Amino acid sequence: MQAYKLKGKIDSSGNLVITEPLNLPPGDVEIVVWQATETLDNTTTPASESAPEIPRRRTKIKALQNWFEKTQPAPPDFDPDQARWEYLKEKHNL
Repeated sequence: MQAYKLKGKIDSSGNLVITEPLNLPPGDVEIVVWQATETLDNTTTPASESAPEIPRRRTKIKALQNWFEKTQPAPPDFDPDQARWEYLKEKHNL
């Protein structure tokens, strides 16, 4: 199954109108709809400010406190299983 991301609008009568051409053969389709959200930049901080503040992670283990301050949080798309596989491929020359 192939997925397509298209732009569309809902008209005043509630009908979905796709605003770009499609190269699909005639037939039935399934449609999933997400309402587009506009992102507005309403920040009052000056543009010259460098990076946003990184949230601090707390620990009672003194040996880890300094280490936590130097590390970055994992990105939201981090896959631990993929990281393990990459490590094992490198370790065992696979």
